[in-house]
Amino acid sequence: MAEVSAAEPSPTEGSPQPADLTLVQRAQAGDADAYDELVRRYQRQIYGVVYHMTSHHEDANDLTQEAFVKAWQALKSFKGDSSFFTWIYRIAVNRTLNHLKQRKFRDGKHAMSLNDLDVEAEHHPDLVALASDKTPRRALALEELKEKLNVAMQRLSENHRVVVAMHDIQGLPHDEIAKVLGCNTATVRTRLYYARQQLQGILSDYLK
Repeated sequence: MAEVSAAEPSPTEGSPQPADLTLVQRAQAGDADAYDELVRRYQRQIYGVVYHMTSHHEDANDLTQEAFVKAWQALKSFKGDSSFFTWIYRIAVNRTLNHLKQRKFRDGKHAMSLNDLDVEAEHHPDLVALASDKTPRRALALEELKEKLNVAMQRLSENHRVVVAMHDIQGLPHDEIAKVLGCNTATVRTRLYYARQQLQGILSDYLK
């Protein structure tokens, strides 16, 4: 099986590609190259959601690798009840949630409340004035905003963080997220609503 890498190129766009189920069936029959193709097809998306859950490149690389290794080891159990995309996403998300819980226990950290966030909110220049600024000042401000977003994401609970990463950052629809997380779409919408409210509170100085 090919090593997972965030920089691995995607398959050539426009060229006919085998369906996921075809590749899965070939991989189940022992074709490692078929599984390598599935890895190349989805590793960027898996890495993306894991990174936005952990905000740590090394952890994201390790967890992405672990997810695909675990999927390879369990591939015989894949029955096609869901898409391979949903299945591997579920493996990666569950593995990452476990990792975050272990990290929280190890570091002695707790999920912060809205009151905690309001107290710790810092004052920063309003980025609205920089929207049309084509100078290095705008680039620095946008880089600062990206850093603040990463910090803000880590202040959300794991359940809230994952729905933001999957929906707002990666663009997955509510029903697909529900399949991955094993809940209903109403739960996804509710978590997303409260997550956005918390992020808005954290980043209020940037959203004036």
